[in-house]
Amino acid sequence: MAPESKSERSPLFYGWYILAASFVILFFNAGARSSISVMFKPIASEFGWNRSTVSFAFFLQMVFFAISLSLMGRFYDRYGPKWVIIISTLFISIGYMAISLIDNLWQFLLFYGVIGAIGLGGTSVPIFAALSSKWFEKGRALAVSLSLSGNCLGQFVLVPVMTFFVINYGWRISHFLIGIVMLVVNITLALLVIKGDPEDLGQKPYGLHEETVPNEQGELKAPGVPQIDMPLTEAMRTRSFWLIFTFLFFCGTADFMVTTHLIPFVTDYGISPTSAGNMLAWYGLMSMAGILVAGPISDRIGNKIPLSIVYFLRVLLLLLIVRYQSLVSFYVFALLFGFTFLISAPLLPVLTGKLFGFSHVGLISGFLTTFHYLGGGLGAFVGGLIFDKTGGYQIAFLLLAMMSLVSAFCCTLIREERHYPKLKRPNHQVPSE
Repeated sequence: MAPESKSERSPLFYGWYILAASFVILFFNAGARSSISVMFKPIASEFGWNRSTVSFAFFLQMVFFAISLSLMGRFYDRYGPKWVIIISTLFISIGYMAISLIDNLWQFLLFYGVIGAIGLGGTSVPIFAALSSKWFEKGRALAVSLSLSGNCLGQFVLVPVMTFFVINYGWRISHFLIGIVMLVVNITLALLVIKGDPEDLGQKPYGLHEETVPNEQGELKAPGVPQIDMPLTEAMRTRSFWLIFTFLFFCGTADFMVTTHLIPFVTDYGISPTSAGNMLAWYGLMSMAGILVAGPISDRIGNKIPLSIVYFLRVLLLLLIVRYQSLVSFYVFALLFGFTFLISAPLLPVLTGKLFGFSHVGLISGFLTTFHYLGGGLGAFVGGLIFDKTGGYQIAFLLLAMMSLVSAFCCTLIREERHYPKLKRPNHQVPSE
C-alpha cells in the first residue's frame, strides 16, 4: 500500500505516537540523569571521596554528554532518530550496569563519566525536542512541551523510587536496574514506533497547509520558491545566535549545580534523605508545569519574553536560598526553581527554527545545547569545589544569581524574527542582522 493511502486511512495523526514514545523514553532518561543527586552521599561515603571528587565525575559526564550532543545532532540530521536512539541506549545500559561493579575512582569515571554520558546524548531532551518539532507546525511549542514533560514526570516518580532502593538495597542495584529498564524500553520504542519525518509516512506536519517563504524584503510570499534555511556556520554570524549561546551556558550552570547538589545541600541542614528526595521529585514535577505553561504562551507571544521572566525569577530564588535555610524555604526554592528548570528545552528548537529554519535544527540546537551542558558540568564541579573550600554553597548561589541576571538581559536583546543569510543578487541583499 502506498504511504499516502496508508496515512489517509490512519485514524490518528502519527505525530501523537511520536510524542508518546518520546515521553516514555524521556521518563526513564530522567531517572538515569537524576541518579547522581540521590546517590551522591552514599557513593562518597563508601569510597571516602569528597564532594569535589564526585562532582568531577559529573563534570566529566557532562563534558562527554555535551560533545555527544553535537555528534548526535549531526547523525540525527543525516540518518534520523531510530539508530541514534538504539546505539545510544546500548551505551547507557552498558555504562550504568557496569557502575554496579566498580571498586575504584577510575572505573566510576569511565562508566559513569564517559560511556553512560555518550549514551545519554542520543536519548536526551534536545534530540526529542528536535524530533517533535518536525511533526507539528500548529502548536509546535506545546507539542514539544508535551513530549518533554516525560522527563519531568520521570524525575517526580523515579527519584522517590530510587531513594527507596538506595536506602533499602544500595546504590549498586539501583544503577543496574536503571540500565536494564532503559535497554528494554528504549530499543522497543525505537524499533516499533519512532519515525524521523512525517514524509516517511506520506504525511505533513500537523497544522501545515501551505509553505511560505520570504521575498527580497524578508516578507512572506507564496509557495514555489525553495525555503532559505541557515546552516550552523551562517547562524553563528548573527548576534542572536551568540545571545542564545550565552544564556544557555549560564542556564546550564545553574540547572545542574542545583540538581546535583540539592539533596546534599538540604541534608546538611538536618533534612532527612527521604524529604530531600521528595524535594527533588517535586522539583521535577514543577518543571513539567513550567514547560506546559511556557509552550502555549510562547505560541502566542514568542519565546524571549517567557525566557526573560524565567531568569529574573531565578535571581530572586537564588538570593532567597542564600538568605534563608529552612524546610519551608527549601521547598519554596525547589518548587519554583523546578518550575524554571526545563522551560528553555522546548523553546530552544522552536526559537532556533524560527530564527534560522528547521533544515538544520538538530545540529544547531545540538551545538547550542552542548555548551548548555558544558556549563552544567562546570557548575556542578565548581559547586562541589566551593563547598570543599568554604564548607557551604552560599558563594556558589551568589555566582549563579549574577549569571541568571545576565541571562535575562541576553533574552531581551534577541531579535525574534526570521534571519536569512546574505545572498548575492543583482540589485540587493537580504541582511542577516
